[in-house]
Amino acid sequence: MKIFNKQMPDNFNLFLFGDDHMGSILRSDDGWNSMIDQILSKYDGCKNNYCVDSGDCIEAIQIDDPRYDGVTTEGNIIKQIDDAVKCREAIKDKILVIMEGNHPLKLWRFGNITEKVCERLGVDYGTWSCIINYKHKKSLMFKHFAAHGFSSINSNVDDPIRRKANMKISLKRMLREKSNAYLSSMGHTHKLLISKPESSLVITDHKSSTKQFYSGDVVKQNAAYTHPDLRWYVNTGSFYRTYAIGVSGYAEIKGYNPIEIGYCIAKIRDRKLVDIDKIVL
Repeated sequence: MKIFNKQMPDNFNLFLFGDDHMGSILRSDDGWNSMIDQILSKYDGCKNNYCVDSGDCIEAIQIDDPRYDGVTTEGNIIKQIDDAVKCREAIKDKILVIMEGNHPLKLWRFGNITEKVCERLGVDYGTWSCIINYKHKKSLMFKHFAAHGFSSINSNVDDPIRRKANMKISLKRMLREKSNAYLSSMGHTHKLLISKPESSLVITDHKSSTKQFYSGDVVKQNAAYTHPDLRWYVNTGSFYRTYAIGVSGYAEIKGYNPIEIGYCIAKIRDRKLVDIDKIVL
């Protein structure tokens, strides 16, 4: 784990993305390029765009890997690394940190691939997880716990509303004890999920009568501790397609369900995280 202090403007957008998997023909090149265009443009009226990359920047599958099929994966790891650097060149000054990933980590015998990508781009290497303190001068705006991610997030219940709710609960359960950060995000599962803060109606006494208020109305985003129900949790999606015409990758063979390709954008206005948008490509 690492801890970073980042000086930020009053208003900015924070792109939360990951699981690029450069080197697989199942990678959505069009989706990635669309995101790059958006990062280099104004979003929601704000031109200050920054990024946190959740990792798995390359597919990192070689011919001795059981998942290698000679069709969907490119065995030349050097080319994968070069391409991962090249596709981030245009936004390297906007990337705050790049996380490790389980795919490049499998090739540790060749060295720390993700760290080398970061060095070539001049970007901070976040290890598997990190804490980012977003600051304005000496004042803390809010904390962000960012990680490549853990385990899997799934639900097999029939009702689609309950299925999505179950996955958001799993995401929250997975991240809530990792940090007291107001925002927690992770990749790895390829799910694209946002769990928003949920306020509760609270009754208190006031002089000789009672008064009610919503718990979220009194939250300070830079507080030393915020109740887990009043935080943001994000699963940052991916650019890896489960299905494609003419080929069958390892995700399809294992029976994984289709997933949304995309990423999330946190909107910070007047030094406050006000909302997070889900972008589906």
